[in-house]
Amino acid sequence: MSDPALPAPPLSTRLFEAIKPVLPRRLRGEIPIVPVVRLTGIIGFSTPLKPGLTLASVTRALDRAFSTRHARAVALQINSPGGSPVQSHLIYRRIRQLAEEKGLRVFAFVEDVGASGGYMIACAADEIVCDMSSMVGSIGVVGGSFGFDKLMEKVGVERRLYTSGEHKAMLDPFLPEKPEDVKRLKQIQAEIHEAFIALVKDRRGAKLAGPEKTLFSGEYWTGLTALELGIVDAIGDLRSFLRERYGEEVYLPLMSRERGFLARRLRGADSESGLFTGRASFAEDMVSALEARALWSRYGL
Repeated sequence: MSDPALPAPPLSTRLFEAIKPVLPRRLRGEIPIVPVVRLTGIIGFSTPLKPGLTLASVTRALDRAFSTRHARAVALQINSPGGSPVQSHLIYRRIRQLAEEKGLRVFAFVEDVGASGGYMIACAADEIVCDMSSMVGSIGVVGGSFGFDKLMEKVGVERRLYTSGEHKAMLDPFLPEKPEDVKRLKQIQAEIHEAFIALVKDRRGAKLAGPEKTLFSGEYWTGLTALELGIVDAIGDLRSFLRERYGEEVYLPLMSRERGFLARRLRGADSESGLFTGRASFAEDMVSALEARALWSRYGL
């Protein structure tokens, strides 16, 4: 018999209790649930067939995972060689915000690669697990470009560039490289690197076992060495690890994220003519694909 002095439970709670006997066990909270979010690809960088990871592309999946009823934790399945430091940090922050708001533990499972920005995202987890042959680490900053000034001179093409601002054309690939511009770029990279180091130290703390000169050199390691250095917490795979932690019946629903290829092409269609008007040209897509291939190739993939 209920106490009339106590407030009635919310309608949603009463409805849930009414239908609970006919629901599957996992929906009744009798089976452990750990939603899985796949974070795969180059961060903040897209090719036509492989959309990159951005905060916008993963927000929906993360929100669904952390809002799953009866979830015990959230698992991140990571396979990324890195990319944009900004998008890496935005995704990292979003995961930490949701974990703290919902009071859920987070596990990161690195597949082939969890390097650079991919490792930064992994640091949002309370525990990082990888395969013995995974490539992990690369706590550093890299940037690159091409120089076409010699080629232009050879074929007789003159670069005409008009700017307002002393450094507006800094590191223009069609102009000769200036030492002062390179110095400025390295200063910016150093600032980003220091922020990355601070984040890793904050999240990994006393777990880090190697000398800082090694840990933060931009080097990457196999999973076994990463374990020795305190870069990861365990060797294993998602299914086996979570079954050991939560039992054989643990339910691992996959939270899908927005698929960027079709959405991007559809958003690029002219609503009146029906023609696709995507801004990326074939040449730009080819360059993007080559750059993406180069990033993955650094890790033997």
